[in-house]
Amino acid sequence: MKKVITYGTFDLLHVGHVNILRRAKDLGDYLVVAISSDEFNALKGKKAYYSFEDRKTILEAIEYVDEVIPEHTWEQKIQDVKDHNIDTFVMGHDWEGKFDFLSDYCEVIYLPRTEGISTTKIKKDLNAQAAK
Repeated sequence: MKKVITYGTFDLLHVGHVNILRRAKDLGDYLVVAISSDEFNALKGKKAYYSFEDRKTILEAIEYVDEVIPEHTWEQKIQDVKDHNIDTFVMGHDWEGKFDFLSDYCEVIYLPRTEGISTTKIKKDLNAQAAK
């Protein structure tokens, strides 16, 4: 069985998230999704609309996702790859080169992001609408 892992906050789920999850799953048989814990988001200066538990529940309902685990630190990726017997690590191309160190442990693939959509854009658009 080929196992794939990807990471993210996965707040305000949108078609870009679904696309990367589908394409990640297409690279293997089993997809593990690590989502940033609320505490880790705070350390990164990010605030998710949905709690960790709600984001986890939403992701678990997506047919491409086989397992959801918490991400507590930037440094845990090597251990996650080892602990979950991961063959392929997947991230969006905006992270290109940032996780190449994982190639000592598994294949590293950067997938193109879906053009024109992101959680940041959704938040900005909603704020602009509210300001009108």
